[in-house]
Amino acid sequence: MCILLIVSACSMPPDSSEKYDVIYTLDKVAYEETDADRSREITIAVVPKVANIPYFNAAEEGALEAAKDLGINVIFTGPAFADAEQQIIIIEELIEDGVDAIAVSVNDPEKLAPILLEAKGKGIKVITWDADTLPHARDFFINMVDPETLGRHLMDILAWNTGEKGEFAIMTGALTASNLNEWLHWIKIQQKEYYPEMTLVEVAANDDNPQMAYASALNLLEKYPDLKGIIGNSSVGPPAAAKAVKELEREGEVAVVGLSTPNPMNEYLKDGSAQIVTLWSPKKLGYLTVMLANNSLKGIDPYDWQEIRKVGNIRMVDDMVIMGEPMDFTAGNVDQYDF
Repeated sequence: MCILLIVSACSMPPDSSEKYDVIYTLDKVAYEETDADRSREITIAVVPKVANIPYFNAAEEGALEAAKDLGINVIFTGPAFADAEQQIIIIEELIEDGVDAIAVSVNDPEKLAPILLEAKGKGIKVITWDADTLPHARDFFINMVDPETLGRHLMDILAWNTGEKGEFAIMTGALTASNLNEWLHWIKIQQKEYYPEMTLVEVAANDDNPQMAYASALNLLEKYPDLKGIIGNSSVGPPAAAKAVKELEREGEVAVVGLSTPNPMNEYLKDGSAQIVTLWSPKKLGYLTVMLANNSLKGIDPYDWQEIRKVGNIRMVDDMVIMGEPMDFTAGNVDQYDF
């Protein structure tokens, strides 16, 4: 009996300081009492492009909900600003800590590929969500919507609000982000094919920084006095553009559309500083990411028309998951949503 007690005590893991916020963890006593034969706890790390902006905060809520539903551990940790080098440092620490799966919204597909391949080489499941890396560096990519559908739609809603004429600008996040660049590609194609009387004057990057986005919006409005519209294709763009339009009293002159969560845009949609914003549910995206990562750890790959509870049926295009269709928020429906 003494020998057994000594062995048991030696096998207990030492206490260590936590580097990350574990947003949900199992009650270990309850776990051992109700399911003593279960394998060790699963830990999934979810890494956003940047921490503490409304879009990724909502995704974190969804990840937390999935963790509770599944009874697993989830770490949600991201850099203070959208930077590939900072993401690499975070992923290195996650590899060292031996997490079971890493899901990353990638700031730079090429820069992150080597560290993601290193994680895969050590037996960690690697997936991407929101923004992809090079395909060989991950198992699959969870996309929110079909990129072509979204890019063309963003161009359409701007054209509808400018009479299909005039100069317009695009406010993007990081120039290296694969998802933003793909949407930009389809925005430009849609303009060339259907709106020949509209002219793209500038694509301004803000690295998903709200302060940079606001300064960029002010600069665009000053630099192009005949500007008729702004598309924000990352979530910090439309609120910054609408704020600048409102402060310069350009409502009705410059249309603001793009991708954003409804709460930061509520006031601007109602007072006419912005016209339409488009998105999906980032909370559902966070939920889906954890659910599919957990399935992958069990050897279950996503498949076309797979039904995921609280999300619905997903679609598959090669190794890309498509969560669903975009939603438009206007002055008339924005109060129906809270995220």
